[in-house]
Amino acid sequence: MQHALSAVTDAGDHGHRSAPIATWIGEVVFYTVPVGGTDLPLIVAWLVVAGLVFTSWFGFVQLRKFRLAFDVVRGKYDEKGSTGEVNHFQALTAAVSGTVGLGNIAGVAVAVSIGGPGATFWMILCGLLGMATKFVEVTLGVKYREVHADGTVSGGPMHYLPKGLKERFGSGGAKFGKVLAVLASIMVLFFGLFGGNLFQTNQSYAQVASTFGGEDGFLASSAGAVLFGLVVAALVGLVLLGGIRSIGSVTSRLVPAMAGIYIAACLVVILVNVTHVPDAFQTILRGAFEADGVAGGVIGALIIGFQRAAFSNEAGLGSAPIAHSAVKTNHPASEGLVALLEPFIDTVIICTMTALTIVIANPASWGEARESGEPVGVTITSDAFETVLPWFPAVLTIAVLLFAFSTILTWGYYGLKAWSYLFGKSRTSETVFKAVWSLFVVLGALMSLDSLISLADSALFLLSVFNIIGLYLLAPVVKRELNSFLEFVRARKAGEITDGDEDQESVKTTV
Repeated sequence: MQHALSAVTDAGDHGHRSAPIATWIGEVVFYTVPVGGTDLPLIVAWLVVAGLVFTSWFGFVQLRKFRLAFDVVRGKYDEKGSTGEVNHFQALTAAVSGTVGLGNIAGVAVAVSIGGPGATFWMILCGLLGMATKFVEVTLGVKYREVHADGTVSGGPMHYLPKGLKERFGSGGAKFGKVLAVLASIMVLFFGLFGGNLFQTNQSYAQVASTFGGEDGFLASSAGAVLFGLVVAALVGLVLLGGIRSIGSVTSRLVPAMAGIYIAACLVVILVNVTHVPDAFQTILRGAFEADGVAGGVIGALIIGFQRAAFSNEAGLGSAPIAHSAVKTNHPASEGLVALLEPFIDTVIICTMTALTIVIANPASWGEARESGEPVGVTITSDAFETVLPWFPAVLTIAVLLFAFSTILTWGYYGLKAWSYLFGKSRTSETVFKAVWSLFVVLGALMSLDSLISLADSALFLLSVFNIIGLYLLAPVVKRELNSFLEFVRARKAGEITDGDEDQESVKTTV
């Protein structure tokens, strides 16, 4: 991947100029303490502990209510006349399009390059714990969402932090929640810019440039990079103008299609090398608890695994509730259950399949990356597919473009909601954001991968600090909402409530 980027970053030297800033920010955010012979970033432990606490607090809700979550997605417990803009399935695909993206393809490659195969195990564990965290934040997002006069909906940490804390703790809670909400909104904008926008363009451009022409082709030049960015920017701008309904319509088609293509390709590589699958799992498990040759050993592999999983599934960031809040429902916990499927799809299934594909195929570029210690992304995954399907990098390029496009769209919507909270919900303000967001797409192809990862990770984990503080304080509210929805499910199954009943308590909203 680096060879495809080098022609661009060396020409303008953008990556080198941004590297010192990215490094300094990363050192501040990822303050470490010595643990087990390596340095553990306290902020990574913050996410791990949150997943453990919420898993325990809600009695392993991600396992006990897994089947119920699927029933809700299928529309089994839909209610006529519910407030919202999109159905459960569309809300899920819109949110999944923001998580299932290049973090699953490029991010996993980075993880197994720096943290070794064992990082995969810790990614899976992070995904399982993150299911409970996602349930909590999305339930709050729907409960405290704001329904505007035009029927559109706004939700996310910028709404549930001040409203929820005011409801629980009065005026003092409202002030504290307001501070958290402003800080969270700023971090949503920053992570959206670096992780949800520039990183996606960067890696999709790298794959396109590598597949079509290599480092000597036109696409690897600065002019090619700018042209690529302009085309993507124009498409993003057109869809963003349509709002969440437009995004939901596009992602509900793109996400299943691109996930299907990608998973099918992974299965081909795995099945062709099916005799090596047991050895691959042994390598992953052994690496998780031995991590020979990895900086920091086991703890080092754990840190890398959790960092990349958090980047991929976004559990605890408060980003997914922004999309889920637009759902049509009168029971907030119903969408919270739907949302817990996200980390399972994103991390437990797709990230694991990517890691297996790389470990089984063992491409030369992976070995080179592990020796150098430099982050290398999507081209390692592409090389792994090429060992079995020489023509597949071209197909992967299409999948990568779809992943990147849908993620940029969804994070554009997230960023717009944070922008509107900070600067007002006027037509002019929203148009300015959409124009700036679309133009920034162009810059992604001109930055270095390591700088982007450092900047995105810093914004991501800072966002988790502000959001998770609120989740702890509002967890009792989530428990009440879960019990309310489970009672509704029981009554619906018993025939005490029918789909036509309209006497149900509607979700709390304000205009």
